[in-house]
Amino acid sequence: MVSDRPPPTQPSLRRLRAFGVRPRRDLGQNFLIDSNILGVIEREARLAGADVVLEIGGGLGVLSEHLAPRAAHVHVVELDRALQPALRDATDPFDNVTLHVADAMRLDLRALRPAPTKVIANLPYGIAAGAILRTIEELDGVTRWVGMVQKEVGERFAARADGPSASAYGVPSVLAQLACEVRVLRAVSRSVFHPAPNVDSVLVGLQRTGPAAEPGLRSLVHAAFAHRRKA
Repeated sequence: MVSDRPPPTQPSLRRLRAFGVRPRRDLGQNFLIDSNILGVIEREARLAGADVVLEIGGGLGVLSEHLAPRAAHVHVVELDRALQPALRDATDPFDNVTLHVADAMRLDLRALRPAPTKVIANLPYGIAAGAILRTIEELDGVTRWVGMVQKEVGERFAARADGPSASAYGVPSVLAQLACEVRVLRAVSRSVFHPAPNVDSVLVGLQRTGPAAEPGLRSLVHAAFAHRRKA
């Protein structure tokens, strides 16, 4: 029986159906399906026309196509090759988008041209902390990050040693705050995603205030917290 229900108009839902996409739990795929959150992300990112954006986890392209007309260039990184047709559908209308079908944790970030000035992403939850720290260390031209992350990850980045969330204070807190001012910007409802995640999410914002920690200092921080866990 052919359904007489009209096809969905929201881009993510339309592409899910059109390209037969099945979200992969092993890759932490929770696609944005609420277009209102895109404007929130854009405003929090303080996006300007000269900005070059790095988006890690392109998904179905709904954030990519929102950012493209508002930025000088957008680098979209997506590991899952099965999403490439949907991403092409979203980004082909724009001549200022480069799609990188690659692992964001292995991609040569320093080779990206034009060089990114902002990182704006619905981050795959399994790599969110590592991706933020890696971009802080390797992309010294990036001045601001706005990322959708698991609530616990956002709290770890923003935690202070002497604050109410001191128990969450750790390596991500120290390394991020050595180079950036970090804030949890807002809670995000599970209903903005498909499939709805089993965890709570937040938007986290980082504003660069200085250079990333040198390798020796990073090693010292890791060693200090490893010792604390053993004590």
